[in-house]
Order: sequence, then C-alpha cells, then structure tokens
Amino acid sequence: MATKIRLQRHGRKGYAYYPIVVADSRAPRDGRFIERIGSYNPNTNPATISLDFDRALYWVETGAQPTDTVRSILSKEGVLLMKHLRGGVKKGAFDEAEAERRFNAWKADREKVAASDRAKKDAKAADEAKARLEAEAEKNRLIGESVAKKKAEKLAAEEAAAKAALEAETAASEENAEAAE
Repeated sequence: MATKIRLQRHGRKGYAYYPIVVADSRAPRDGRFIERIGSYNPNTNPATISLDFDRALYWVETGAQPTDTVRSILSKEGVLLMKHLRGGVKKGAFDEAEAERRFNAWKADREKVAASDRAKKDAKAADEAKARLEAEAEKNRLIGESVAKKKAEKLAAEEAAAKAALEAETAASEENAEAAE
C-alpha cells in the first residue's frame, strides 16, 4: 500500500485550515486516513503549524511520501533533517550523540534567525507607529494654529466692533450733551 503524508482541507470557504494526515494514496483528499499527525493553519500570521515530530519521523522513515506542501512543512520543522542524520548513524558516519548535537545546533540556529526576524519586524512596526504619531502630532499642531488664528481674527473683529460701538456711543452721548446745552 502506497502511503502519502498530505493535507486535508477543513473549514469554511475562504478560511481553510488543514490537518496533516497519513493516508493511502488512493483515498480521496478529504476521505479516509490512517493517522493524523498534525495541523497547518495558514490564516494566522505567521502560519501556525503543530506537528507530532516522532510520528512524522516514523512515517517518513517507513516510506510515506509527503506532498510538496507537507515536504516544506516537514523540512521547516526538521523532520527531514533528522531522517538524514539517522541515515548517517545507520551507515556509521557518526554516532547518535553527534546526530543529536547537530540537530540541536540546527534548531538553535533556526530559533535565533526567527528571533532576529521577529525583532526586525517589531522594530519596523515601532518605527511606523512613531512616524504615524509624529505625522498626527504635526497635523494636530497645524489644526491648532489655524483654530488659534481664526479665534484671534474673531476676537479682533469683536474688539473692533466693540470699539466702534463704544465710539459711536461716545459720539452719540457727546451729541446729546451738545444738544442739551
């Protein structure tokens, strides 16, 4: 029986997630399967992958053929590297401890690269947020200046009107005083 490690499609239209299963190659995509060994959710950022490492390694060593997408997932998780290292142990190129050391070094390097990528992404997001904040502060300052200018013009107009009214009132009272004399 030819077995494949492949993705099954679940979820609704436009929002799919994929269980990673081992199935007979003749079975339908979403049909019967032998074992579920993980899941892949591309809807999150970054994509969420959960994988039973030991069972995936067992099936790959047994001869199950992964599809292209599953092959890339297994490669990112290190299953294919561990298969390669175990092959070296079987051939006598190095011992089990050396294989474990190499795998752990690869994993640490991968985590370091992922952490630096996350740090760069966070720094970029912080810079963008700072730029947006500065742009908004500048916009608010300009709006504040225009509002202050309008208020000053309105106040000057009110003062001029009050001064004119006061002058008119003074002139009227002087005329009344002259008329009374």
